[in-house]
Amino acid sequence: MTSELRRPARTFTIRQLCREFQTTPRALRFYEDKGLLSPARQGLNRVYSYKDRARLQLILRGKRVGLALAEIREILELYGKGDGKAAQNAKALRKFRERIIALEQQREDIGHALDILQKACATLEEQLSRVRPDLLPQAEEYDRMVRARVDGHHEPAFMR
Repeated sequence: MTSELRRPARTFTIRQLCREFQTTPRALRFYEDKGLLSPARQGLNRVYSYKDRARLQLILRGKRVGLALAEIREILELYGKGDGKAAQNAKALRKFRERIIALEQQREDIGHALDILQKACATLEEQLSRVRPDLLPQAEEYDRMVRARVDGHHEPAFMR
């Protein structure tokens, strides 16, 4: 089955992709400057294909998990090598496993930092409660900060 039969010849404007992936035109132009996207042109307008859309989705997913643009490029460059995506999948698998190891180390480091900070907070609260309890932050203030952080977190549609 040819690719023409599998994919409609639909194109996308920069505005459509920005809206769908919750990104900016500047970001798309940046990815184009870096050679990660190559939209066609109609006059001064960029015209993105399904391939460009798929590449953008992969770029944003890669960035979301902390891959460098150079790593994303390495993976994208292996697309269409005629091996049924085996080389691309193998490269992606290696990069993903490397990233998992790095993130697990970060999680461990964050756990240690949280332990240190929680112990320090307990010590400071205990000291302040003895000498200046009026300077202790109120529990509501901390709860408000936590809620603002949780409510402010927004995951783009393409990551769901």
